[in-house]
Amino acid sequence: MRISTQTLFETGAARLSELQSGLARTQQQISASRRVLTPADDPVAAARALEITQSQSINTQHGVNRQSAKSALGAVEGTLSGVTALLQDVKTTVIAAGNATLSDTERGFMATELRGRLDELLGMANSRDALGNYQFSGFQTATPAFSKDPATGAVRYDGDQGQRLMQVDSTRQMAVSSPGQAVFQGGGQDVFATLNALIVQLETSGTAGLDATLATANGDLDLALNNVLTVRASIGSRLQEIDALDNAGEDRKLQYSQTLSELQDLDYAQALTQLSQQQLTLEAAQKSFVKTSGLSLFNFL
Repeated sequence: MRISTQTLFETGAARLSELQSGLARTQQQISASRRVLTPADDPVAAARALEITQSQSINTQHGVNRQSAKSALGAVEGTLSGVTALLQDVKTTVIAAGNATLSDTERGFMATELRGRLDELLGMANSRDALGNYQFSGFQTATPAFSKDPATGAVRYDGDQGQRLMQVDSTRQMAVSSPGQAVFQGGGQDVFATLNALIVQLETSGTAGLDATLATANGDLDLALNNVLTVRASIGSRLQEIDALDNAGEDRKLQYSQTLSELQDLDYAQALTQLSQQQLTLEAAQKSFVKTSGLSLFNFL
C-alpha cells in the first residue's frame, strides 16, 4: 500500500489539531473550575445538573416567599399585640366605671377617653403593611377595612373574607392575612359596637342600666380578647412553621449544592495530571510531525 506525502501531512495535521483541542478543553475546564462545560462533555450529568439547578431555583424562590410571609405575619402580629393591650386597658376602664361613687361628669370623662380608644382601635384595624396594603381588608387591599358612620358612630366592614396566600414550600400555601371582620367582629361579638354602646351609656346621666351595660361590655370584651388571642396563636403557629420550613430549605440548598459539585466540579489533581500528559503528548507529536513532514524521496538518494 502506497501512502503519499500529502496523506501523511494531512494525517499528522489532523492528529495535532485533535491534541490541541483536547489540551484547550482541559485548560478551559481548569479555568472554569468545571468538568462539564457543555452538554456534549457528559450528557447524563448535564441533564441531571439542569434538573437540580431548576429545583435549586424553586427552592430559593420558596425561601424568598417565606421571608415575605414572615414579614407580613409579623406585621399583623405587631398590630394585634397593640389591639390586645388596648382591649385590656378598656376592660380596666369598664371595671373602674362600675364605681358607684362616680359622678356623671367623671363617667363623661371616661366616655371621652373610650371614644379616643375607639378611634385608636379603628386606626389599628385599618393598618397598612410595608407595601401600603390594608392588612385586614381581605383581597381588597386598596380599601380601608372599616369605615365609621359620622352620624351614628357605627363601624362597618368594607373588606371581604379573602385570605392572601403565599407558596412557602412545594406543597404548602400559607395564609398571610386575616379578614378584619373575623378579627374584630368575630367570636360572637363586635368590639366596635361594644365600645359604642359603652360610650353612649357613660354619656347618659344617671345610673339606670349602667350595671347591665357594664356587665355586657365586660363579657363582650372578654370574647373580643379571646378572639384576638386565638388569631395571634394561629399567627405564632405559622411563624414557627416558617422557621421549620426555612431549616428544611437550607438543608435542601446544601444537598443541591453538593450534588451539583459532584456532577460539575473539576478534580484539580486529575485535571493537572491530564494537562501535563497532554502537553507532553502534543510536544512529541509536533516534533514527530516536523520530522515526518520534512521527509521525501530525495532524502534517500
